[in-house]
Parts: sequence; structure tokens; C-alpha cells
Amino acid sequence: MAGLAGLGTALYSLVTGRKSWARIPSRGIAAAALVVALVTTSIGASAYDAPVDLAGSGAGATTSLTLQSAPKPTATKKPGPQAAFTAEAPVDPDVTAASAQPASVVITDRTATRTSAQALLATLQVKGRAPKTGYARTAQFGSAWLDVDRNGCDTRNDILTRDLTRTLRSGPCKVLSGALAEPYTGKAISFVRGNTTSMLVQIDHVVALSNAWQTGAQLLTPAQRISLANDPLNLLAVDGRTNAQKGDGDAATWLPPVKSYRCQYVARQISVKATYGLWVVPAELAAMTRILSTCPNQPALTSAFAPAPKPVAKPVATVAPAPVVVVPVPVPVPAPAPQPAAPAPAPAPAPAPAPAPAPNVVHPGAFCAPAGATGVTSIGTPMICGTTANSPDRARWHKR
Repeated sequence: MAGLAGLGTALYSLVTGRKSWARIPSRGIAAAALVVALVTTSIGASAYDAPVDLAGSGAGATTSLTLQSAPKPTATKKPGPQAAFTAEAPVDPDVTAASAQPASVVITDRTATRTSAQALLATLQVKGRAPKTGYARTAQFGSAWLDVDRNGCDTRNDILTRDLTRTLRSGPCKVLSGALAEPYTGKAISFVRGNTTSMLVQIDHVVALSNAWQTGAQLLTPAQRISLANDPLNLLAVDGRTNAQKGDGDAATWLPPVKSYRCQYVARQISVKATYGLWVVPAELAAMTRILSTCPNQPALTSAFAPAPKPVAKPVATVAPAPVVVVPVPVPVPAPAPQPAAPAPAPAPAPAPAPAPAPNVVHPGAFCAPAGATGVTSIGTPMICGTTANSPDRARWHKR
């Protein structure tokens, strides 16, 4: 305390040049007094923190009392969000309800996403974020975990069955326990169904529903929004606390802590947005592009809800018709003018009559044959062969 009083008095005399209550005659002496006061104050402060021995009346009894400055307050680490079921990631329902309509997506068929994530990202529209006005999980995306694929199980248990190993189930659907190789943190998590343990493993919408609502889902049909909320492509079993930290963040505001999983995570987000015709905001596009630059061949994923491509009908072989042969029609050549008829040839002269055969010269009275034959004598007398009264037995030549 004396040091502080001297410090104040010396400082007063040094500044004002007056003597003060201590009768300091000049500013030079005031400056010297100020130095002495500073040294005294420093020594006093050191002695204040040093232990002081208080002697008692007993035989050598001594109590050590240490006077210490007050401890500095330390910042209390704010606890992160706790794992808890929310409207975005609710518990599975007691009764499985089937969706009123079959699964429905925007893309025509599965071939649209059979490419790299980088190539698929280039097909997405880039727009600003739409207002969140009107968003309500149940009203816009249906009751939680509807049975959209009509397999008789709710979606949460379908995903637990898909992502957990060594599962134990009650009946065909309800998962009671299993082991999860958690993709976001890389931890191994044991899942046990219970009031205080089920929420430790939650089903994450890779593209959060509220994010989808602000990037195009407002334009979808109710059936398409329900499919988006229950599509296995958009769902992963994850650590509940990490899912709470993500909230409805996109790739620009949240990425999995495990860096080696980020390519797969971004590829899944891009595939979901392409399947349901959603867009990306500029910051989201930049983050996705940066991640995929480290894995340009990362494949996109295909939704089981997307229809299979229609079979391409084989072309029916057709027989080409035979070429039509056009036969040229000959131009008729005019017939030549008829030649004048040649005069009929003169008739051939009648052949000369054959000369009369030489007469058969016979001798009168000579035997002859046959009866009736004719002849002439050497002088030309006609004769006939036949019997006579004088020769009735044999024919002889006689006059006619």
C-alpha cells in the first residue's frame, strides 16, 4: 500500500510541478521518487503471492498460508448435437404402411445415370436456392418410412438390413441388432434396438428433404417426392450424432469427416439430384467439382426405382421387291410397200401321151392263156384267146 501511495504522490508532483503533501521540492526529485515507488510496488506484489509463515504458541507448530490470485475462467466446450430421432430422421413405424402409389422418378430410365459422377454433374441445372416456404416433412414427402417398393417392410428396416452386418431380426423385417461400418466417421457401431439406443444409428437422407424442397422438389408430383424420401439411393445408415451435425446441409456446408468417403458421398448426392430433376446452387456446384477433381472416374449410382430401359425391337428383315424390268416397247417399223405380184407362170405343157403299147403278136390257132387275152397277128388281124368248137378243151388264138 505504501508503494502505491508513493507512486501516486510522485506522479502528481512530476506532472503538476507542485510540492504535494509529501513536500517534494522539484520535478527531478519527483521523478526519482516515482522510480522508487515503482520498485516498491513490484516487490510488494511479489511478496503478496509468496507463502507467509505464521508462528503459533505451540512447540514449533507452524502453519503455512499461501495467498494466490483468483484462477482465470476457462471456456466450457459447448457440447455437440446429441443423437435423437427427428422429423427428418424418425424412428421406424409400429405398423408398416404401403405407399398409395408406386415408385416414380423423373428420369426416363436407368441409362441416364450410367456414367461418371463428374459427367452427370455437368447435366444438372445451376440455380439459386428457392424459399423454404411450405416445407413440411409429412405433408410434402409422406409419412416416414412408407413401403414404397411393396416388399412388406418399412424403409428404415430395409436400409438397416442392407447396411448392417450380423443382423438379428424379429420376423421378416424388424432389425433387432447388428454391426455398422459407419461411412461418415469410419467407426464401428453396434446397433441394438431400444428406447435409448435405436437413435444411435439413424437413416440419413443424403440429399436432405428440406434441401431438396429448395432445389426443385416443389415441382415434383406427390408420388415422386414420396419416392425421393424412401429411395435407397438417397438413404444411408449412419452415426446419429454425425447425422444431427449435418442437418440439412449440402456439399458446400457439410461433408463427411472421413475424407476418403467424400467422393462416394458427393457421387450419391449428384445421382439423387439427377434422378429426381433437382438442381444445385453455385456454392454446392463448386464444392462438388472440387471433390470430384480428386476422383474424376468416380461412377454415378442408379436408383432401383428408375425403370429399366425399354427393349429395342429388332428390325424385321424385309425382302426387297424384285426390280421392275421395264421392257422397252419397240417402235413399229412400217411394213415395206408390197411388191407387185409376179405374173403367174405359164402352165406347163401337157405331157405327151404315152405311146401305145406294142400289140401282142400272136399266131392264129396257137394255144394261149389266159382266156380272154387279146393280140394281133403279124398282119394286124385282132385275135382273142379262148376255146372254140373245134378246140373245146384248150384255148387257142382265134379271131374275135
